[in-house]
Amino acid sequence: MSKTLLIVDDDHTNCRLIQAIFGAEGMEVLVAHDGQSGIDLARSASPDILLLDLRMPGLDGLEVLARLKQEIPALPVVMLTSSKDVKTAVRATQLGAFDYLTKPFVNDEVVAVVQRALHTRALQLEVEDLRLRLGAGGGLAAQMGPSPQVRDLVDQVRTVAGTGFTVLVVGETGSGKELVAQAIHRESDRRANPFVAIDCGAIPDHLLESELFGHEKGAFTGAERTRPGQLQLAQGGTFFLDEVGNLPMNLQAKLLRILESRQVQAVGADRSAALDVRFVAATNNDLQARAAAGLFRADLYFRLAQYTISIPPLRDRPVDIPYLANRFLAEVSVELRRPVQQIVPSALALLVAHPWSGNVRELHNIIRQAVLKSRDLMIDEDVVRELLKAPGVAQQAAGAGAGAGSAGLSLREVAAKATDAAERAAITLALRAARGNKSQAARALSTDYKTLHLKIKRFGMRAQDFVP
Repeated sequence: MSKTLLIVDDDHTNCRLIQAIFGAEGMEVLVAHDGQSGIDLARSASPDILLLDLRMPGLDGLEVLARLKQEIPALPVVMLTSSKDVKTAVRATQLGAFDYLTKPFVNDEVVAVVQRALHTRALQLEVEDLRLRLGAGGGLAAQMGPSPQVRDLVDQVRTVAGTGFTVLVVGETGSGKELVAQAIHRESDRRANPFVAIDCGAIPDHLLESELFGHEKGAFTGAERTRPGQLQLAQGGTFFLDEVGNLPMNLQAKLLRILESRQVQAVGADRSAALDVRFVAATNNDLQARAAAGLFRADLYFRLAQYTISIPPLRDRPVDIPYLANRFLAEVSVELRRPVQQIVPSALALLVAHPWSGNVRELHNIIRQAVLKSRDLMIDEDVVRELLKAPGVAQQAAGAGAGAGSAGLSLREVAAKATDAAERAAITLALRAARGNKSQAARALSTDYKTLHLKIKRFGMRAQDFVP
């Protein structure tokens, strides 16, 4: 489907030039010669992009831009002007202009800017569509990936969400523990009520009690008014205790009483109040071992771990890496306004083979930096290698193996792991592009259907997971 470009400019010669340039690009070009006509045409024709002259009789370009950004905020607007007024350019950007070109412009320059604006808008639409399809918080599989391990997490969430069980989520830092907690909340009958999270390691011990339970006016120096705690704010919903292993011993005892009595008493209060909250806790520690060592209350551990969900680290689910990398690429490109379109296969192979000690959080950070560093419309191998400080795929594969507890691999085994990782990455990309169509993916990979089918089966993948 061809794109529609609207040019609003009182310079008829410039309008004819734009029509010729973009007509040759296969675009439909609409023309308005004054600001009000441009606004009317933008409303009725729903163009994909607007080229807007700054200086026109009647409504000038900035006025038109301000009005259209209120009515059609998603419409990308490129400003055109004969002057090089920096203040005006800044003002146009503040009002939401995508870019700013000075006339007379080079044909290739205006084409490049329009293509970049259209691509950025396409990325925005993709992210918006993804969020719409996932709902407000996003589906767990769409947030974490298509691997069998994530499918198992989804099944566990569905199993426990509708119960009253307190859930303990165990996983390394950055693996997605809060995503699982949010998914439990969304799948439960408490979804319409608050989800409140607190990081037990991020708040100083002397403030944590008041933060959790609230306080009465005058309960301590500085308590100038009564303040509800985070627990009270979660009434009727779900309360998420992140890194619960950092909770001081005295507060562990109070939390245990709350879990057993379903009553909470604010600091300085003379009576307790009923509490209707579903608890989910998370830790990156072995709480059972800490309890055995006397570093965590054993009775609290067993009360929290009525149902335990363990999140595998990212290095143990390499199928998810290409999916997550491309998802982050789409989001970050929009956020940073840098329309990077893809990650080249060799760069993706490096990502798949990396051990990811920081898990999904580390991958997200790498993609953000890669988008910022990339000078072209794709993330290449050199950028990724520099960011990962990786001399080659084989060494990264060896590192991944060591991280997963398989040190001492032979060179042949290291090569085999790297090959598998690269094949998984390529198949994931092909299936995603083909929306789960294996025949189409096989053609894109220049292989036969049977070979692709067998590899999909060997890697534990399912084509239907890539169907929108």
